[in-house]
Amino acid sequence: MSTLSHEQLLDTLQWRYATKKYDPERKIPEATWRTLEDALLLAPSSYGLQPWKALVIKNSGVRAKLRPVAWGQSQVTDASHLVVFAAMKNITAEYIDSYIQRIADVRSIPADALKDYRNMMVGDIVNGPRSSWAQAWAQRQAYIGLGLLLESAAFLGIDATPMEGFDPAKFDEILGLPAKGLAATVMCALGYRAADDTYAKYAKVRWAKEDVILHV
Repeated sequence: MSTLSHEQLLDTLQWRYATKKYDPERKIPEATWRTLEDALLLAPSSYGLQPWKALVIKNSGVRAKLRPVAWGQSQVTDASHLVVFAAMKNITAEYIDSYIQRIADVRSIPADALKDYRNMMVGDIVNGPRSSWAQAWAQRQAYIGLGLLLESAAFLGIDATPMEGFDPAKFDEILGLPAKGLAATVMCALGYRAADDTYAKYAKVRWAKEDVILHV
């Protein structure tokens, strides 16, 4: 496996920034987008359950409806791609059973061999204390997916903007999420920064390392 140098890693992360203005004429190549979707699929999650969905909003009419309930932010309509992360509102025993079967199929083992693992998850998420805040837990898992998408995009030279500035209830309504048992959590616009995006030229501002990273 090839690895980046320390300098390449930091240079890429310095280049990445939450793009404020996209070039609406530049589109992410299809092969590159497929790679980003494949990378997103590899995002880690608790138990490996992936209790969220990533909605790639391709329909320009839908994106036009979303923009007014996202503070009118231009990224919603102008970026090449828009992804809405939607968390599962409830984790059911049936969903866990489907995941157990998926493990069995992929690893060519009998599902019954995973009985203890299945019961542990059900006891924690479905019947345990976590069941009372399952949606909040699923939203946290979705943010892990968002982080991986942002990083993967940067390494492919794709701009990305994580966005929480929207009305979740309106997004749910427009995207028909309640019927799917999902709730809009966060979104990400991806594409290429516009040549006149002045914010792209500003130095990245972060607290000093000693103010953020504490050694115990």
